[in-house]
Amino acid sequence: MTIPHILVVDDEADIRGLLKEILSEEGYEVDVAANAVQARASRARQTPDLVLLDIWMPDVDGISLLREWSASTTDGCPVVMMSGHGTVETAVEATRLGAFDFVEKPLSLAKLLRTVERALDAGKRRKQSGKLLSPALMVPVGKSKQMQQLRTELQQIAGNPSSVLLIGEPGSGREAFARYLHERSPRAGHPFVTLIASSLREADAESRLFGRDGPTHPSDGGARQTGLLEEAAGGTLFIHEVEDLPPSAQRLLVGVLESGQFLRMGGSEPVQLTARVLSSGQPGIENRTGAEGFRRDLLAHLNMLIVRVPPLRDYAEDVPELLRHYVDRVVDTEGLQFRRFSVAAQNRLRNYPWPDNVRELKNLVHRLLIQGGAEEIRLEEIERELAVQAPPGEPLVKQDLLALPLREAREQFERAYLQQQLLLCNGKVGQLAKRVGMERTHLYRKLRSLGVDFRNISED
Repeated sequence: MTIPHILVVDDEADIRGLLKEILSEEGYEVDVAANAVQARASRARQTPDLVLLDIWMPDVDGISLLREWSASTTDGCPVVMMSGHGTVETAVEATRLGAFDFVEKPLSLAKLLRTVERALDAGKRRKQSGKLLSPALMVPVGKSKQMQQLRTELQQIAGNPSSVLLIGEPGSGREAFARYLHERSPRAGHPFVTLIASSLREADAESRLFGRDGPTHPSDGGARQTGLLEEAAGGTLFIHEVEDLPPSAQRLLVGVLESGQFLRMGGSEPVQLTARVLSSGQPGIENRTGAEGFRRDLLAHLNMLIVRVPPLRDYAEDVPELLRHYVDRVVDTEGLQFRRFSVAAQNRLRNYPWPDNVRELKNLVHRLLIQGGAEEIRLEEIERELAVQAPPGEPLVKQDLLALPLREAREQFERAYLQQQLLLCNGKVGQLAKRVGMERTHLYRKLRSLGVDFRNISED
């Protein structure tokens, strides 16, 4: 495997030496330059995989050098800007010129290494797709088999214009993955519009989806209203929790998806549908179609491609990486104090069932950083945050058994296990005894001690 080559451009010798030492220890090949002349010469000798570029230099400043490279090179090398006097305007200008990211001095070593890793990864993807992805794009995080498969699947279907239904539990990141599909597609330069299905009402579904050519109320002043389908023209319309669409909206969407066009309210000229439709639904949506449920014909249009987003508990090995990722995001976007999770805290959270999935993890990180405290987040602090147990009705896989004493955890597991097995046996205790490998008399005693009601269920 080729070792990534990094060029560090900074007029301060101490910083150049420190970065070269650190990055070399991380396994990178590093070249350094003190000014624009040396940087140009280094880049002419060997095209780097990443440039760390200081903004304030005595001869040619970093922004000018970035502008020069942006206009004259097509190698796709990502550039991360460094500055001890950063301003919003400077960061915006650097981003406009194609900089991948912007880090402030004094440099946080942990943040710098993570930025380097993200930038190198973006550079690899650019060589494959021809486009440098911005750091704001959330690439599915994780090294687990599930995340590797999900990344591969999303990359394979990103360029396909067919509709996609992302099926997963609430909080599992379906909208983030829909945005990733959009950004990896040829539609990336066009709008990504989100519709919360439950926000549509029977009375306004048509106007919100299609827009209107004339006023329907005196307060409208005669202005045309652009509908969501037109707002997403050339881009993507994402429908969140599609099963919450009211019947009128379902009917309207079926018509649009079948004909490929629609009429604005009060209009006479058909408007072509040019947006790609992505949507999310919960597991089992396929079983909720019918006369009183979700329209089967609409589902057939929306699920031409299906992506199943796993719950976080299925790839819990990625929890430590997700924790670091969201700590970085919150620190960068809100300027909160950086904190790291201790090994014990990470292990505890790897074994937590995350009933609300990635959304719950993000909220936990946000809460801990807002509350502040010592740089290391210890196990005791995590236990306090997880003190509120999942509701009793939660499925067993979503219950935090580690928060309970051993005896209670064992009883809770046995109760849930036997209840589910009893359902699979259609309430027949004789079959249950064979299924779970217990003597029937002992099984009756166990069911009574756990409070499992089997008396009103038919038995053998």
